[in-house]
Amino acid sequence: MRLRFRRRRLGQFAIAGTVGAVLAGFTKQAMGQSTPQTPSKPEVPADPNSYVDVELQINGKEQMLKIEPRVTLLDVLRERLDLTGTKKGCDHGQCGACTVLVNGRRINSCLTFAIMHRGAEITTIEGLAKGNTLHPMQAAFVAHDAFQCGYCTPGQICSAVGLVNEGHAQSDADIRELMSGNICRCGAYPNIVTAVREVLEGKKNAAV
Repeated sequence: MRLRFRRRRLGQFAIAGTVGAVLAGFTKQAMGQSTPQTPSKPEVPADPNSYVDVELQINGKEQMLKIEPRVTLLDVLRERLDLTGTKKGCDHGQCGACTVLVNGRRINSCLTFAIMHRGAEITTIEGLAKGNTLHPMQAAFVAHDAFQCGYCTPGQICSAVGLVNEGHAQSDADIRELMSGNICRCGAYPNIVTAVREVLEGKKNAAV
């Protein structure tokens, strides 16, 4: 009996000690006595002398910018020109959310520097429509419900327009392969293929 009593008392003391330590920690936090954390180092500001003047043709308009040579096209579009339709996804060229068109060909704008595209015609999702008239690919995506959350949709549409311009897709299997660089986490792939096929067929019929 005495041994059991001692074990019971020992367990009670251990529990009481643990509870007391937790409460003490909460009390310190409530009274602003938590352990100070080492502040993170501030980012080093860019050297103004490193900026260069760049003229870019974006959605049919000339844009004069002063930027760092290492700034990506994606960051210029989103942060300097407020063209936020182009999405920043993985920032490593693996998801396709940042796809834009350069001289009609699709590229991942997160993997290229803006200064590399002087003189090129850059088209983002905002530049596809003509006034209130949607681009045929945009209209097909809407008609076939080829999106859900919509985050990847601008990149999907730009990539699909580039695919049509390339002229290599002849079947649904080709479309799936050539669009494989654009990830849709909602899984709207069947409807995306249908939308792209419709535009491809329309272009073929128009050429006949």
